[in-house]
Amino acid sequence: MVKLNEYGKVAQECWKDIENHFENVGVDEFIVMPNHIHGIVLLADENVATVGNRHACSLQCEQRQYQKLPVIIGSYKSAVSRKINESQHEFTFQWQKSFYDHIIRNEISLAKIRQYIISNPINWLEDRNNIPNLYY
Repeated sequence: MVKLNEYGKVAQECWKDIENHFENVGVDEFIVMPNHIHGIVLLADENVATVGNRHACSLQCEQRQYQKLPVIIGSYKSAVSRKINESQHEFTFQWQKSFYDHIIRNEISLAKIRQYIISNPINWLEDRNNIPNLYY
C-alpha cells in the first residue's frame, strides 16, 4: 500500500473531484503512486472521437479534432499543480508533458485494467524509479 504525503493527497482529492467539473464524466478505479497516477475516466458520451487528443498530446497521439479527455486531464493536472504550488515554496511542482491513454472497449478489458491499477503499489517495490532501486 502506498502512503500518500500531502502532495499525493492533493492529487487524490482532485482526481475524485473530476466528475464534479465535467458533464457526463465519472471516475472509476485509480491509484496515486509516488511518481505517477493510474486512473479510469468514464465518458458517458459513447462517441470514441472524444477520447483522443490534438493539443494536450497523449502518448497515443493522432490527428483528431476536439476531444474531451485531454481537457479533463489538462484541467486535473492544472488543479493539482496550482494547489501544490500554493501550499509550499520549496520547489515548483510539474507534470510530465504527455499522458498515456487507452480506450477500454469491453468488460473483460475493464476488469483487467482495474486489477492492474489495484495491484500497482505491489509493483512499486521493483520499480526502477523507486529510490532504493536507483543505486542498483
